[in-house]
Amino acid sequence: MKKREQRPLVDELDRRIVALLAEDPELTNKALARRLGLAESTCAYRVRALRERGVVEGTTLRLDLAALGHPLQALIKVRLERHNAEHVNRLYASLVRTPGVIQVFHVAGADDFYLHVAVADAEALRDFVLQHVTVHRVVRQTETHLIFERREGIGVLPAPGTTG
Repeated sequence: MKKREQRPLVDELDRRIVALLAEDPELTNKALARRLGLAESTCAYRVRALRERGVVEGTTLRLDLAALGHPLQALIKVRLERHNAEHVNRLYASLVRTPGVIQVFHVAGADDFYLHVAVADAEALRDFVLQHVTVHRVVRQTETHLIFERREGIGVLPAPGTTG
C-alpha cells in the first residue's frame, strides 16, 4: 500500500506572509498585501486562515522588565525527586502561575524544568527559589543561572526575500 503524501500545513505564500509578520507583527493588511503583491482581500483571507489553522497564534507584547522593577533575569534548573504525572502536572501548574515567571520549560535530561524568571534583585531571586520552588516536596535540587544578556534568534523562517 502506497503511503499518501500529507499536504504541508503552509505553502510558499503562507511562509512569505508569516516571515513578514514575524519581522513586523504590526504590519497592516494593506502594507502586507502591497509587499507581497496581493489583493488586500486575498491577503486578509490567507492571514485569517493561518490563524484558524493555528499556524499564527496571537501576537507578543515585549515588556521592558527593568522599567517594571524586575531588572534581574535568571534561568532556574529544577530537578525532581519523584517522576509521576500527578507530581509533574501539579508543579508545572503552580510554576506557571507564580509572579515573576516568564516561561516554564518541561525538559528531558538530567533536569526536569527550566524556569525563566525576572525579579528585582539577588535577594528577591533567593526568596523566589525558597518561597516558590523548593517548597514543593517533589523538588530535589535547583541550580540558578543569571542572565547577563538576551538576544532573539532568527527563528525557523528565512528572512523575507531569501530562500531557505
